[in-house]
Amino acid sequence: MSLVDKLTKHEARIGILGLGYVGLPLVLEFGKHSEVYGFDTDVEKIKALNSGRSYIKHIPAPAIEALVKGGRFRAYSDFSALREVDVAIICVPTPLNEYREPDLSYVVETAKTLAKHLQKGQLVVLESTTYPGTTDEVMLPILETSGLKAGTDFLLAYSPERVDPGNKNYGIRNVPKVVGGLDAASRDAAAALYGTVVDKVVPVSSTRAAEMTKLLENIYRCVNIALVNELKLLSLRMGIDIWEVIEAASTKPYGFTPFQPGPGLGGHCIPIDPYYLSWKAKEYDFSTRFIELAGEVNSSMPYHAVSCIAQALNRRKLAVNGSRILVLGIAYKKDIDDLRESPSLKIIELLQEQGAQVDYNDPYFEKLHRMRKYNFPLQSVSLENRLGEYDCVVIATDHSSYDYERIVRESKLVADTRNATRHVREHRDKIVLC
Repeated sequence: MSLVDKLTKHEARIGILGLGYVGLPLVLEFGKHSEVYGFDTDVEKIKALNSGRSYIKHIPAPAIEALVKGGRFRAYSDFSALREVDVAIICVPTPLNEYREPDLSYVVETAKTLAKHLQKGQLVVLESTTYPGTTDEVMLPILETSGLKAGTDFLLAYSPERVDPGNKNYGIRNVPKVVGGLDAASRDAAAALYGTVVDKVVPVSSTRAAEMTKLLENIYRCVNIALVNELKLLSLRMGIDIWEVIEAASTKPYGFTPFQPGPGLGGHCIPIDPYYLSWKAKEYDFSTRFIELAGEVNSSMPYHAVSCIAQALNRRKLAVNGSRILVLGIAYKKDIDDLRESPSLKIIELLQEQGAQVDYNDPYFEKLHRMRKYNFPLQSVSLENRLGEYDCVVIATDHSSYDYERIVRESKLVADTRNATRHVREHRDKIVLC
């Protein structure tokens, strides 16, 4: 039986490497019809999953528990079990290094591990966001150290993840899946794979076209967010409410897509992906000036927020140095437990550097763990009868669970970076839009 036949009949065993925000939702979707093997180097994650527990809040533990008890899912830290799967989907991080250059170390190490266990007839799919050429220039040579030949002995494809954590309207099933293969057989196998779990598959001509598709999507958002962020800075100086302007412009039924300004960009994709393409473009003696400018604008927004906070405190004859400041919201966007590249972290760092005593509250994070760029030994504080203790309360992430009327009423000063207080009518003199 061919791999395509096994996939369409749900008889193929699916391996997913990397069980985070991208990999774990795939486990749940493929696990509805197929046997799924999950792989991760984090032993604690493996223990949690095999006992039916979830470590991502928007992924329900009962769903994982049902797959485990039903024998359709098992997690492994021993990658030798890769020999048992028909498909290996790679969902590992692709961050930037300290010089804002692509860090493909996770992809490279995963490919090396996979090469040790690669079997004839297997399909390998990379989902991690990266620059055009990664699949055929980086993945392919490593996988062929196994002695197997791509296109002859195994299949290789790229299909960019399109996960939007916390989005209640769009998930894996109803978001079209772009797939590009090293050859036609690889593309068709990848299309058959994802055709079992998504409503629509969009085949493209190559892995590079698929890689570029993902970058275009996120660069489009990055550039437009930079535009509204820059217009926010201008509007604040001009005494104009940029959020009112955006709402009014959104009434135009064509030619305008609304984007919202904020304290900076967060998440794994939008703050990072443009730099992947800018870095790769240098190989072709090409300068992506538009993309790099957007990155500069967005990266400057946490600095603007801190400057705005300092000015607001100064008008009350207070300095940042020695002030008690509470940051509301650590997640990079509302109502999720994801703080990757969150601008809130940069804001806390900058405030601490200026001598502020900073606390935070976030219903999704009881405490902050050590991260690649930040190490804050902080725990989320209670808001009960505490707001008035702070010289300034900063709304960095506009979680729906926050009572903004109470926050404004009980606080001495509110620096709002998200326009979350727009419906609060009383005590407007306490609010500063940043």
